[in-house]
Parts: sequence; C-alpha cells; structure tokens
Amino acid sequence: MANFVLVAGAWLGAWAWDEVAAELRAAGHQAYPLTLSGLAERRGVPAGQRTHVEDVVGEVERLGLRDVVLVGHSYSGIPVGQAAELIGDRLARVVFVDANVPQDGVSFVSEAGNGQEVAVAIATNDGFWPPLTAPDFADQGLTDEQIARIVAGSTPHPGASLTEPAVLTGAMADLPATYVKCLLDWPEPFGHVVGLLESEHWRLAELDTGHWPMFSAPRELARLLAAEV
Repeated sequence: MANFVLVAGAWLGAWAWDEVAAELRAAGHQAYPLTLSGLAERRGVPAGQRTHVEDVVGEVERLGLRDVVLVGHSYSGIPVGQAAELIGDRLARVVFVDANVPQDGVSFVSEAGNGQEVAVAIATNDGFWPPLTAPDFADQGLTDEQIARIVAGSTPHPGASLTEPAVLTGAMADLPATYVKCLLDWPEPFGHVVGLLESEHWRLAELDTGHWPMFSAPRELARLLAAEV
C-alpha cells in the first residue's frame, strides 16, 4: 500500500483533502494531507516557491515515508513536481490533479493565461493573491454547499510562491507521473503537459468533473489515485 502526500492548490490547506484522505485510508493506504506555508492554519508564515518545495520534501523526510505518491492539485503541481525530483527513491509516483507542472526557470505567473492579472492582484493586495469568490466556482460540478465551504476556508495565497521560478535539475518527462484532467474545467491538458504525456513514464487520466475534484468528486478521485499505485 502507498503513502499519499496530498497538496491542494492556491488558497487551500490540508482540510481540502478530508474526504479523499478518508477514502484512501479506508482502502488501506496512508494519506498525509499537507498545508503549505502561509496558508490555512499556517497563515502568516513567510513563503516563497522554494519554501513550498521544502514543505513537501520536509514532510516526506519528517515522517520517514517510502513508496510515496505525491499529489499536487492546481498551483501545487509546481512545488510537488520539484519535490518529486528531490525525494529520490522514496518516490513511487507523482500525480498532477488538473495542475500546473513545473518548468525550469518558469514561474506560475509567467505561464498562467491570466498571469498579468494575477501579478496585478498580488501587487495591489500586500503581496497576496486574494481568494476566489463564489461566482468564480460556477460550472465546476460543485454544489452551493461545497462552494460555500471552499470560500469560507480559503486564505490569501503568498504571492512570492507564484512569482518565483521553478528550479529543476532533471527532466519532468523522466519521472513516473500521472496527469489527471478534469474535463469540466477544460477538456485538454495545459500547455507543455501535452509534450510530457508523450513520455513512456507518463499517463493521462480523466475525471468528468471540475477543477476542484476533492470537493466535487472525492470518492472518484480517491479511486483514481489508488489505481495509480
């Protein structure tokens, strides 16, 4: 059985994985949801891109985990992908859930389609990216109650983690990886991920739900994750 380290995207903390973690544990796996520095209960802790990479690597080392499946959702694919390089033979697989995938020397802001908008938001909000509001979650397969839960739990995201570039020592294509595309968000993988999926080490999986499947389809996401072990 695998050890899943679960990292949610921008504005979210470990709490976002409650239902998925419960499903994985019921299936006999270990699940370790992680809150990145500066978010949720760790709000106020200074954080940049490297801090978030160190958060993930540090959790694996602190717990002495092996057979690790690193799971990064949305923004967190960037630090999780970098951490996957650094944990060596502890890594069993890295799973990108509708996620950004790191490119050496490239930041979240510089590759995002709305990067300029995000940069302006960070500059005008004391260095933080403000959370989304309820209307931003429309058409993503979420109930009103789920949207209210996400909005209530979200915290401003540390801007430095979005503007600092990723640092890679090897090729992402060489890592054992699965990319999970959430079809309601957009039917195709993002940008350079298409090329990575040509690697023999990468697999594509799909979920017929929106960008926040840990809320909209937790059981289906957990089953998909368990099948990747």
